[in-house]
Amino acid sequence: MRLIGSYRSPFTRRVAISLNVLAIPFELEELLASQNREAVARYHPLMRVPAMVWEDGEVLVESSAILDAIDDLVGSDRALVPPTGRDRRHVMKITSIALGTIDKAQWAYYESRYHPPEKVHQPWIDHNEDQVLSGLGYLDKLAGAAGSNSWLSLPDRMTQADITGTVAYTFANIFRPQLGVADRFVNLRRFAERCEATDAFRAAGLPAQ
Repeated sequence: MRLIGSYRSPFTRRVAISLNVLAIPFELEELLASQNREAVARYHPLMRVPAMVWEDGEVLVESSAILDAIDDLVGSDRALVPPTGRDRRHVMKITSIALGTIDKAQWAYYESRYHPPEKVHQPWIDHNEDQVLSGLGYLDKLAGAAGSNSWLSLPDRMTQADITGTVAYTFANIFRPQLGVADRFVNLRRFAERCEATDAFRAAGLPAQ
């Protein structure tokens, strides 16, 4: 398998971490969508990452679709999102909130990155950052309940909620430093530090900025 993207992308990173957790070998073809549009377009018509090239040459796009296919590959006993029932709904809810938090952190970051200073709309940044803080606050409460040995969704094992929740925190902490999320959300910070210290996360570490 070949993963197309960069670990600077939180969406690529959550796919890579999931593959590591499941011990599925893959090769990273490191491409930044903002710098390699034509190369990325070979895999994804929207020129976005991640994309995943399957062993038979099939290409999947968008992290949620890729992760769903990976869960299908490993089977229900190992899947990072449970296949049915209340557990599935619970994991999907938390994962969706974490994904939305990532989206909002990106939108806040992009406003200054892609607009000249005179066209940056601060109220739009504030709106998105408020949503980032709300999402991280929700995850922080779950992390507080989990303590030092449990997880955000299911008590006895890591799921996609834990992976995406940690990726969301780390991304916001690095790319929106003015929010001070490490001090605001101590429970989530400790939870994320626990996850980031594992081999699966370290092997897909966020590159130095």
